[in-house]
Amino acid sequence: MSVNAITPEIERALRDANVIWFTTVRADGMPQPTPVWFVWQDGAFLIYSMPNAQKVRNIRANPKVAVNLDDTHNGETYTVFMGQAVIDPAAPRASQVAAYRDKYRQGILDINMTAESFDAGFSTAIRVTPTQVRGE
Repeated sequence: MSVNAITPEIERALRDANVIWFTTVRADGMPQPTPVWFVWQDGAFLIYSMPNAQKVRNIRANPKVAVNLDDTHNGETYTVFMGQAVIDPAAPRASQVAAYRDKYRQGILDINMTAESFDAGFSTAIRVTPTQVRGE
């Protein structure tokens, strides 16, 4: 499936999903899948991370990544995005992105953080632009 052919169903699944599996690759070639919070924005994933996280180090060395979305929670329908990740130092803080703030307001409270402490701890913005999409 072409990146340009992302269907309305996939767009809806991206809006509704709370977590995606974000896979980066360590320097030794070992894939590192990690569940992350995200928003789908302007044809890209926006993810916030702790600055010293393994995924950030991985992206700096190798920007090729994958994002997995399990649309049905039983594996019958899935979408995998392959793409390029960049660390975006110019991105606004998570609390300044209305879609992110609204989506994860309760989740941030559930991990005993405030919007301010989340912004301070998860201060590294990652943008993933899909280059290829496959799925069932």
